[in-house]
Amino acid sequence: MTDPVEAAAGGALGDAAATAALGDAATAAQLAALARDSRAWPFEEARKLIARRDKVGQDKTVIFETGYGPSGLPHIGTFGEVLRTTMVRHAFRVLTEDTVPTRLICFSDDMDGLRKVPDNVPNQDLLRANLDKPLTQVPDPFGKFRSFGEHNNAMLRSFLDAFGFDYEFMSATDCYTSGRFDRALMTVLERYDEVMAVMLPSLREERQATYSPFLPVCPRTGKVLQVPIIERDVASGAIVYKDPETEKLVRVKVTGGACKLQWKADWAMRWYALGVDYEMAGKDLIDSVKLSSRICAILGGLPPDGFNYELFLDENGEKISKSRGNGLTIDEWLRYASPESLALFMYQAPRKAKRLYFDVIPRNVDDYLTFLEKYRAQASGEGSKPEDLLANPAWHIHSGDVPDAGVPISFSMLLNLVSASNSEDRDVLWGFIRRYAPDASPQTHPRLDQLVGYAIHYFHDFVLPAKRYREPTEVERAALAELSEKLAALPRDADAETIQNVVYEIGKTHPFDNLRDWFKALYEVLIGQSQGPRFGSFVALYGIDETRALIGRALDGSLRED
Repeated sequence: MTDPVEAAAGGALGDAAATAALGDAATAAQLAALARDSRAWPFEEARKLIARRDKVGQDKTVIFETGYGPSGLPHIGTFGEVLRTTMVRHAFRVLTEDTVPTRLICFSDDMDGLRKVPDNVPNQDLLRANLDKPLTQVPDPFGKFRSFGEHNNAMLRSFLDAFGFDYEFMSATDCYTSGRFDRALMTVLERYDEVMAVMLPSLREERQATYSPFLPVCPRTGKVLQVPIIERDVASGAIVYKDPETEKLVRVKVTGGACKLQWKADWAMRWYALGVDYEMAGKDLIDSVKLSSRICAILGGLPPDGFNYELFLDENGEKISKSRGNGLTIDEWLRYASPESLALFMYQAPRKAKRLYFDVIPRNVDDYLTFLEKYRAQASGEGSKPEDLLANPAWHIHSGDVPDAGVPISFSMLLNLVSASNSEDRDVLWGFIRRYAPDASPQTHPRLDQLVGYAIHYFHDFVLPAKRYREPTEVERAALAELSEKLAALPRDADAETIQNVVYEIGKTHPFDNLRDWFKALYEVLIGQSQGPRFGSFVALYGIDETRALIGRALDGSLRED
C-alpha cells in the first residue's frame, strides 16, 4: 500500500506530492510556499504541528494517530476521523516538502471490557454471557471470527483498505500482551500518585473511593475488573486487589497483558509509548484530552497536537452511536453516493455539528461535482490565483491530484429523471441521457454511469415511498396548460436555457405570489416532490414531448392515480 490515499471507485486521494493541477512547472517548494498562506483547515492544523515540532526541536518520524473503540460495529464517524487525519498528514507533507517521515496509526482499544450489548448485533444472549471480558475474548456473535473485537477490527480494516488509506493497524490486546507497553506501564506504576492526583478531582466522590488507573484482568473469570488497588509493588511491577466475588487478595503484574489501564490513563500512556504527535477527537472529549495530556506529561511525554471536531447527529438531532446503530453506516452512504461525496461531507466545517442522515446525500454529491468543475476552471487560470486551488475541497479530497468531473448532469437532475420516467432501468435512463449529452456513454463517462446507479438506489429506497402528487390549483392548472402549448412550439432540441426562459415568463404572467411558488408547483404536481434542479434543464434531459405528456397526465388526474 502506498501513501497517500487512493479511494475505491476512482481514487479519492492522489499522490501527496502531486502538483500537476498547479501546472507542470510547479515544484514542491512552490507548492509549500502557497500552502504556508492557505486558510484551508488541514494546512492550519499542519502549520501548528510544524511550529510545535520546531519549538521542542524534535527530529523524528511524526506520528499521527486515530483511535477506535470496537465495542460496536464501526460507524461513519470512525471513517471521518481517519480521513480528516489523513488530510492533515498530507498537508504536513506538502508544507515540509515531504522531507519529514510520517506514519498514521489506527489504534483499536480492543482490550476494553464489553460493558453493554450493542443493539444492532445478533446473538445478544451470547454477548450478555461474556460481559466485562476483553473484546478480543468475547465470542463473535456473527460466527465469523475468533472474537467480537476481531470481527469489528476486520470490518474497519476492510473498509479503510478499500479506500487505500496508508495506515498501520495496532491492537491494544497485541500491544499489552506482547510487552510493547511494559515500560510505559511501569512508568505509570512508578508515578501512580501523580496520576491519581490528576484523575481524582475529575471523579464523583463515590467513584474516587474505588478508582485506580490499573484494571486487572481477573485470572479466574477473564473479566476486566474495576476495583480499588490495595497494594503496589514498584520493584516487582505488581499490584494487589481484592476479588469482588471471593474477597480473596489477588496479586498480578501490571505488564504482559495482566492489566490494562482506565481509558484516560490508557490514552495518555499510548501517546507516551508510541510517541504520538497528532490526534484529533470529538468535542465531547475536550475534558478527557486535557486530563490525558496532563498524565502524558507526568509520564515524561509531550502530549500530541490536534483539534476537537463537532459530533455527527442523526435525523432527530441526537449524537450517533456505535452501540445504538443510529445515523448512517458507511455501507449505506456508499449504496447511494460516491466515496468522494462522503469525503466532502467529512471535509466541510469539521468544527460544526452536522446531521448525518440520508437526506444530506444528494446535496453532497452535487456539491462535490461543483467543486470538481470549479477546480478545473481555477486550474485554467480563469480569474483565479494558484492559492485558490488549495482552498478548494477537491484538492484535499484527492491530495492534489484532482480528476476531471466528466459529469454533464447533476445528481439531483438524475433523481428527477428516474422519478419522472418511473423507470429503474439503466438502459432506459441512458437513452434520455444520450439525447441530452450525445457524446456520453457508460464507457466514456464511467463516473456518470456510477451516478445513474446511485440515483436508482436512492429513488427506490427514499423518493418512491415518499412520492405524493397533488392536484394543481386553478392558477397552476392554467399555467401548466400554457406551458404545454409553449413547449410544443419549441424545437425538439431546444437547449435548457431557452426552455428555462419560457418557464420563467409563464410564471411571471400568471398570478403567483412569487416565482418560487410556480417552480415549487411544477415539482409537486409533476414529480411528486417539493424541489428539484432547474426545470429547464430537467425538460431538456427528459424531453419536450415527454414533459408535455407528463403535464397532460397531471391535468387529467391520471398521474395521481398511479
